[in-house]
Amino acid sequence: MSVVTADGSRAAKRAESSRRILAAAREEFADKGYDGATIRAIAARAGVDPSLVMQHHGNKAALFTSVIRWAEADRADLDAHLRAVIDKRIAGLPPEMDALVRSMLTVPEATEAMRDHLDERAASLAAALEGEDAQLRAALIVSGILGLTVARHFLRLQAFDDASDEDVARVAQQWITTGAAGD
Repeated sequence: MSVVTADGSRAAKRAESSRRILAAAREEFADKGYDGATIRAIAARAGVDPSLVMQHHGNKAALFTSVIRWAEADRADLDAHLRAVIDKRIAGLPPEMDALVRSMLTVPEATEAMRDHLDERAASLAAALEGEDAQLRAALIVSGILGLTVARHFLRLQAFDDASDEDVARVAQQWITTGAAGD
């Protein structure tokens, strides 16, 4: 027996499930990266059975591709995603990202892995931005988030020590969304 939404539509329920899966996938990939994310963990975050994730998106690679395609997302989704990234970087790093950042300047494999990761993030973001300088703005936003991560968690700049997480997030979100807007 199929469950229907309040408006009586199976299609609306399917669309809502897909939206929850994509939101959960964005969080899981942001937290754990592609290699660390699993369909089961994404399903758990979305509150659905793993088979539903596969039914909606096929496999992990196809789901990842859907998640990083911001060109189809509206501006509010993009801004919300950038705010979520800032919040995650202010709060700290998962162990694998911590190790990568610590090693990126001294270990060639880590340098390459970080460059590939940041290039992918910048390309994805650039696809969602408008204007002829979208690629450059995206690279600057990604670089700025990396700079924030390094300055807050590794260098421990005093200005960050004296500010609340909320204040750092508020100010960082202002400059990130301004850069994304290209105004």
